[in-house]
Amino acid sequence: MKLALVSPYDFAYPGGVTEHVANLAAQFLARGHEVHVVAPSSDDETEPISSFDAPVHRIGRVVSIPANGSVARITLSLRSYLQTKRLLQEQQFDLIHLHEPMMPALPLTVLRHSNTTNVGTFHAFRNTPLTYFYGKPILRPFFRKLHGHITVSNAAQEFVGEYFPADYRVIPNGIDFARFYRRYTPMPQLADSRPTVLFVGRLEKRKGLKFLLRAWPMVLERQPNARLVVVGRGRPLEGYRRFAARQGWSPDDVVFAGYASSEDLPRYYQSCDVFCAPNTGQESFGIILLEAMAAGAPIVASDIPGYRDVVSDGVEGLLVEPRNPGAVADGLCRLLGNPELRASMRRAGQAKAQQYDWPRVATQVLDYYFEVLERREAEPVRERVRFARVKRMAGMLMRV
Repeated sequence: MKLALVSPYDFAYPGGVTEHVANLAAQFLARGHEVHVVAPSSDDETEPISSFDAPVHRIGRVVSIPANGSVARITLSLRSYLQTKRLLQEQQFDLIHLHEPMMPALPLTVLRHSNTTNVGTFHAFRNTPLTYFYGKPILRPFFRKLHGHITVSNAAQEFVGEYFPADYRVIPNGIDFARFYRRYTPMPQLADSRPTVLFVGRLEKRKGLKFLLRAWPMVLERQPNARLVVVGRGRPLEGYRRFAARQGWSPDDVVFAGYASSEDLPRYYQSCDVFCAPNTGQESFGIILLEAMAAGAPIVASDIPGYRDVVSDGVEGLLVEPRNPGAVADGLCRLLGNPELRASMRRAGQAKAQQYDWPRVATQVLDYYFEVLERREAEPVRERVRFARVKRMAGMLMRV
């Protein structure tokens, strides 16, 4: 089968959707399918991404747009219109899988020109509600060109279904289970017996690190020898360092490790006693929780919709009230003081994480492709006429 995987985001820049597309491409290629990636890119190279052999068609210049407490690197280039039209005419894909299909501008342009079967995956939770609310009349003709609808979690399904009702299939994000499960040597600076709590993530407000730092004095009252390790980078890093210095915490007690390479990240997970994700919300899925669980780390995480799909409270970890430093401290101290509970959660977490291994997830996606294709073959003629009418409507909107 000849497949196109479309992403609205800069394919040269790391991100959840980019990694999702790259992993799906690698899985489909390994099963003998022809796969093309279509995405904007800030990288000018014509043969991209050394991690797999799929051709990547770079379309449009990248601009940075604030979104969801972060920055979305997308294209708004008008030149992409002709590039996309020409690409689809030349390649004649059997199926196009669009990720965040209602995002401007590339997915909408692809939908406008697509004459084949289209499947959309909605990743975000509470990402652009005003855009969906006010843009629904404009976006509806494009949405109608989707023949299959996927969300990565129940939280994402509830969100997008509020604006665009459809029969959604929940197929989660995946992880490279073996990468995090296999045993590594501990990070040298953490290879001791000190109780260690780990935070991993971009240093953005919605990641909630400030609530973990506010909880830390309460943790130290009950676990004086505890150590906090922060892996991640971002503009607030220096502010967090100054806060730690004002508390009198030494660099060995609160470790700001900065960026971790892909090789070191599993080692950090395996060097901690508890992994903490104090996010404030707007998370559609807990990939980072699954990575930590695969590595054997018990979890303390905010009780938010995207995380409830991954962690069962009291089984693989503890879910605590968001934005509540006292609740974070209580959860951390409960696990740090109970080795038996940590061991039980470690076993349960690894069993759960294995269910999200990429080969399993890719199989679910492929099965859904064939289900959608079979359903389309059985469509009556009037449905094909409706599809042509919707395409004309989408074309008129693109020209406005």
